[in-house]
Amino acid sequence: MILSDYSHVIFDLDGVLLDTEKLYTEATQRVVGQYGKTFEWSLKSLMMGRHELEAAELLVQTLGIPITAHEYLRRQLPIAEGLFPSAVELPGAEAFVTELLARGHVLAVGTSSTRRLYELKTSHLPWFEGFSAVVSGDHPEVRELKPAPDIFLAAARAVAADPAHCLVIEDSPAGVLAARAAGMSVVAIPDPALPEDRFAQAQLIVRSYAELRARLKC
Repeated sequence: MILSDYSHVIFDLDGVLLDTEKLYTEATQRVVGQYGKTFEWSLKSLMMGRHELEAAELLVQTLGIPITAHEYLRRQLPIAEGLFPSAVELPGAEAFVTELLARGHVLAVGTSSTRRLYELKTSHLPWFEGFSAVVSGDHPEVRELKPAPDIFLAAARAVAADPAHCLVIEDSPAGVLAARAAGMSVVAIPDPALPEDRFAQAQLIVRSYAELRARLKC
């Protein structure tokens, strides 16, 4: 994969630019812990990249807690919101973004998070000003979330990009499928606990930005 083949790079947010997964885990555990349940990785890996309501329904059904998915979200959201302003970069993300900007690439964010949650997670991090566009899950052009291609296609339109010249950086199987459905190339940076066979459609699978920079031909 040659970086110069791509004029635009579109990043997912959670688990790609920001190390927020541990914040979601803490917020979820605070809720399910009230029922004597533990939010384990095996369940979390199935929820990653899904619409929040779909993920909540899976959580409630799998753990067998006596509340609805909507009630779970009502309780979990304010806890998560209180944690998001402490979000930090995924190691190497800021340096990679800075390098891409210096090389003349146009950058965008394509996230299933709502715009409000995006702002909570990023407003304290000035390097996000380098992104030319942000397409969130509640963007008016997004009818379906990942693995549908809507978010990435809307991001490409926002920066006047040909999807064939866009490179997507993702961490979830649903995100990889969404990027491929949009006609884009995709690099997966999955959590080390996720097996690579869940990312078979990615053109490149790496475990860190250090590995990504080493393997991309610039």
